[in-house]
Amino acid sequence: MSEIETDTETAWLSPEAMELVRAQVPVVYVDAVPVRVDPKGNVTEVGLLLRVAADGSISRMVVSGRVLLGERIRSALMRHCEKDLGPLALPRIPANPAPFTVVEYFPDPDRSGFYDPRHHAVSLAYVVPVDGNCEPTQQALDLAWFTPEEAVSPEVRDQMTGGHDRLIRLALAHVGQLP
Repeated sequence: MSEIETDTETAWLSPEAMELVRAQVPVVYVDAVPVRVDPKGNVTEVGLLLRVAADGSISRMVVSGRVLLGERIRSALMRHCEKDLGPLALPRIPANPAPFTVVEYFPDPDRSGFYDPRHHAVSLAYVVPVDGNCEPTQQALDLAWFTPEEAVSPEVRDQMTGGHDRLIRLALAHVGQLP
């Protein structure tokens, strides 16, 4: 078996090594649904990124990304929120976050309703309140805020791929705000 190269500074695999891993084992991800809340803790807005999805489409989606080797889940959530929402997003992530659901993405879109053509991925999903000023970074084309009603509307759902429309519905149900 060939030796897999890992950048020890960042815990990133080379593109070739990542392709090999994706072909043979599930990859651990985090999904973060960014929300703004009122003083009572009710969700008033859901943030959705516009970016190029894994299937090549331009889609609305939540913050998402891999967990690095040796990285704590909280750190992965912070890193991806800051990367996608900007350094001043100020996400509120508890010391020991607990996911509201676990999502399995498969290369077959009919397998679970969550789709990633690259691989089988297991993602821990979180609702993440943000307090700061969010600005999409280079990874996203846009960031838009929607009311819970708008976020689950047919118009917005039609802009999502890979099952992210279902993830938004699960997140809003989890916080008792599914319209």
